[in-house]
Order: sequence, then C-alpha cells, then structure tokens
Amino acid sequence: MIYKMFLAVLFLLFSFYFKEEKFTNPENSKKPEVAIVSKPSFESNVEVIYKSLNTNQFALPNIESFKEALKGFYLLKEKGLIQKNIITLVDFSLSSNVKRLWVIDLGTNTILYNSLVAHGRNTGEEFANSFSNANKSFKSSLGFYVTGEVYKGKHGMSLKLDGLEKGVNDNARERGVVMHSANYVSNAFIKCNKRLGRSLGCPAIPQEVLSEIVNTIKNKSCLFIYHPSRTFKEIFDSAS
Repeated sequence: MIYKMFLAVLFLLFSFYFKEEKFTNPENSKKPEVAIVSKPSFESNVEVIYKSLNTNQFALPNIESFKEALKGFYLLKEKGLIQKNIITLVDFSLSSNVKRLWVIDLGTNTILYNSLVAHGRNTGEEFANSFSNANKSFKSSLGFYVTGEVYKGKHGMSLKLDGLEKGVNDNARERGVVMHSANYVSNAFIKCNKRLGRSLGCPAIPQEVLSEIVNTIKNKSCLFIYHPSRTFKEIFDSAS
C-alpha cells in the first residue's frame, strides 16, 4: 500500500517529465496525429534527477544507492518525518578508502559535500559486510534515519540520529550511534594502515568537514546507509 502511495507521489512530482509520443491512425493516414502521454517509470525519473545533479566537481554516487535513497526520502517526506530537502547518502558497498558519503540538496539538485566516512569495527575491515542493531555489537546499522539535535560529547560536536526501521536501526539512539568526527577518518590514516579507521558503529567523518555537514543536515533531514545486501521494502509502517 505504501509503495503504491509512493508511486502516486512520484507521479505528481514528476508529471512534467511525461514523454509525448505520436502515432498515425493506420486506417486513415490523413487524420491528424494523436498525441499519447505516457507515465514515466520511477527508474526513468531517477535517471533524470541523477543526470541533472550539479556535482560541484564531486564524484557522483552509484545510481543504485541513489535510487534507494530517493524511494525512502519521498516516503518520509510524505509522512512528515523529515522537514528538509536534503539527503545524506552513505554507500557501504564501497571501499572505506574512498569518499562514500554524499550530502545532496534535492531542492537545487546539488551535491553539497562528498566525504570519507567510517563503519563499525566489527562491520568489516576495508569493506563493510556485517551489520547489527544490537547494543555493544560495535557494528554499523543500515537503513533510513532522521537527523536529530546537535550536542557536545566525548568526540566534541556530534549529531544525534534516530533509526526509523524496526529491528534494523531503531536502537541507534540507545546505542549512542551518532555522527561525529575522528582523527582516524583521514587520508593520512589510510596511507599508514591501508584502510580507514573504524568506529564503534557511528558514521564518523573527518574533523575538517564536521561542522559544515552537521549544521547542514541537523534537525530532521534524511540519512540513508546503503548496502546491496538489503534493498528497499515497505519499511515505514511503524515509523510514525
């Protein structure tokens, strides 16, 4: 039901992308051509948005992770759970040695930031491959989050996160899974250790971009942590 509602929302949002096709009546070629308007698929709308992104000279995210992020974003927006036209996309299918976090302004179709981001120490070495919602697992949790408030913790400036998927990431606040900075999230650490440093489950980012990113995404924007082992489903029934 929710997925059908999502498609209806996309229809309204992207109706101006409809494709106009023409055909001639084969029984009477003198009759005027008739225009047929066909609804675009979600995938085609994603491609339109994806190809129109202003990259700001950053790398583009993979379209697969971007598509999953957009699906959740529009559902969360429809339910009133997020207030900003901002998506923070973390792609844990990628090596931790590359920049795999994107902050995208969907209001202007602009990539604002592209950054390194750590996964949990028990989630994997260079690549993330094991995830958990359990306390003291020291693993990352996948799925959709809404950003919360900023506070000063043991890592300094930090951002609270609320997981929206029951059994997948809804223990985030209890576990203390937050966005913070760490000195092990740096190219220097990668150079010395052949991989990025790892957190206790938090999406830790470099100190030099923390303030700008946190102040951009705080207070009810969408954060999505992607991995191909888990694809989009009807996951927001309990997120009210």
